Amino acid sequence: MIPPPIHYRRESITIHDPDDPRIEPYRMVRERDLTGRGGLIAEGTVVIDQLLRSMRFRPRSLLVLPARLQGLADRLARLPDDVPVYVAEPAVFDRIAGFPVHRGVLAHAERVEEARDVTPRLEEAARRRETVVVACGLSNHDNMGALFRNASAFGAAAVLLDERCCDPLYRKAIRVSVGTVLTLPFARMGSAAEIWRELERLGFEALALSPAGASELGDLEPGPPRALFLGTEGEGLGEDFLRRHRSLRVAMASGLDSLNVATCAAIVLHRLYELGNR
Repeated sequence: MIPPPIHYRRESITIHDPDDPRIEPYRMVRERDLTGRGGLIAEGTVVIDQLLRSMRFRPRSLLVLPARLQGLADRLARLPDDVPVYVAEPAVFDRIAGFPVHRGVLAHAERVEEARDVTPRLEEAARRRETVVVACGLSNHDNMGALFRNASAFGAAAVLLDERCCDPLYRKAIRVSVGTVLTLPFARMGSAAEIWRELERLGFEALALSPAGASELGDLEPGPPRALFLGTEGEGLGEDFLRRHRSLRVAMASGLDSLNVATCAAIVLHRLYELGNR
């Protein structure tokens, strides 16, 4: 049986040589990362969907397995005319990437605008009594990606990062976030104290998440716009920060020190989402 034709606007470019210079950005992506050099790698169709919706990032090229072309036809039709689609057989694809890419689709993308001043977004969030998430010292890319995914799922207006956080545009963080890093506003804003001074000026209430929190999450009621501060799973937010702000704990069975930071964030964000929709 002859397979159905593949419909999209441009011819794909077949790559036979894994050393072809045209696919340099995809080479050995497990061993290196493009962040900081003007690009990033998006992996999988769900992430590419977010990339195509993003106002801040755009694809520069795609690298695809032949078997994935048919299923990607609608997405490929949405690409700008100047974005090439490279196609490589599995053996060549895996040699390029440096590992078996089971999803069979990668995109090299770039930032199309410099990071905007996040203040207007925060002012809007304050007016609408929305939640923002503040990550302090998060260095694990899996946690960072999961935090963005949870923040997006529960309607957070933005994610703010202190100067110690890892880069959310690292390939693994983007993948774990299912691409929400590319669509949810975020900014790096100095120390936790500096971030709080800006949020306090805008009328946010700080919620400091800690296993030793002074009040239960269930006690939280509708109120002003909230800023959910999250620290590392070891060091946390620090005693001084917890004393200065309203601290929350999530009720859990005894015998375990704490929850994963992204998991705990999801629980709190769900509560805040429910309160905001009452």
